[in-house]
Amino acid sequence: MITILETSPLNTVQDLGRPGYRNLGVGSSGVMDSLALQVGNILLDNDADAAGIELQTYPFALKFDEPLSFAVTGIDAAIELDGRMLLPWSVATAEAGQVLRIGQPRQGARGYICFSGGVDVPVILGSRSTQLRGGFGGLAGRFLEEGDILRARLGEMLTTGYAALPPSVALRFDAVEEKAGVISLRAIPATDYMLFTDTARERFWSCEWRITPQSNRVGYRLTGEKLELHQPVELRSYGIVPGIIQVPPAGEPIVQMADANTAGGYPRIATVIESDLWRLAQARIGSRIRFQKCSHEQGVAAMQPVEAYLESLRQMVARYSHSINRRQGGGKK
Repeated sequence: MITILETSPLNTVQDLGRPGYRNLGVGSSGVMDSLALQVGNILLDNDADAAGIELQTYPFALKFDEPLSFAVTGIDAAIELDGRMLLPWSVATAEAGQVLRIGQPRQGARGYICFSGGVDVPVILGSRSTQLRGGFGGLAGRFLEEGDILRARLGEMLTTGYAALPPSVALRFDAVEEKAGVISLRAIPATDYMLFTDTARERFWSCEWRITPQSNRVGYRLTGEKLELHQPVELRSYGIVPGIIQVPPAGEPIVQMADANTAGGYPRIATVIESDLWRLAQARIGSRIRFQKCSHEQGVAAMQPVEAYLESLRQMVARYSHSINRRQGGGKK
C-alpha cells in the first residue's frame, strides 16, 4: 500500500484513458502525457495501460507501506527516497516505511509515478482513469488528498539501476524548425481551415502563441493575434478528440486536451498530430508555442520514431532483466 503524505489539487490516478464512450458523452480522460506513462510501465514490465499517479502540482510526498519498485517519469525534478536523490526516468525499489518526495520540476510540467503492477483502483468503463467531470474512476473520482491510501497491484520486484533516455532527448525531430524557448508542434489543417481568411491562416502558422493561465486538462487556451473568419458561421456540433484546435468568436485558439469535451461547434483550424501531444502536455503555463503545418501522411509517419523508441526501450529492459536473471542463476539455457 501507498499513503499520500503531501499533495495539492490536480494530482490524480490516471491510465491511458477510456476510449469508445464519447457517443454517451463520456470523454476518454487518461494521462496528459501518454508517452511518459508508457515509458514508466515498460521500465517496470507492467501492462501498457497500468495506472499511475499524474502530478500537476508540487511538492508531493508519499510513504511506501510495503516494498515496491517504482519509476518517476515526465519531469526532471528533485526526487528523494528517504533523502537519497534519485534520477528521473529510472527504476528504484523502496522498502516499507520509506518516503518518496518530489519537488518542483526543473523541466516539464507533469510527472508520473508508476508502480510495479500499477495502481489498483476499480475499472470503470474499461479504465482506471479519474474522470473529474463525471466524478468517477481513479480514487472516488476526485483529486488525491493527504491521508489517502492506494493499493498497488504488486508486480514483480525489480532490480534497480537502469533507466530510459527521456523523449525530449530521444525524439528530437529534424523536420521541425525549432527556436530557443519556443515549443514547435506539428499540426494538420482541419475541416474548417478554409473558413478563415488568408491573413488568419498565415498568422496561425507564423505567430508565437502563449499558453494562458486559463488552461487545464480540458484544453489549453492560447493568446496571440486574433484569427478572423471570412464571415460569421454557425456550425452543427461535431465530435471532438484531443489535439483539435478550435477558434471561439474572440479569435484566440483553444487546443483540446485529455479531458476534451465530447462535442463542440467552434470552427476548427487545425489538429495537433498525435505524436506531438506529449510535448504540449509538458508545456507550462506561459510557454510559447508555434505550429508547423504538416500533411496527414506526415502526421501518420511521425508516429514511427515514437514506436521505435518504445520498442527499443522494451528490448533494453528485456535484455537487462535476462542478464540479471542469468547472474542470479535463474536464466534459461
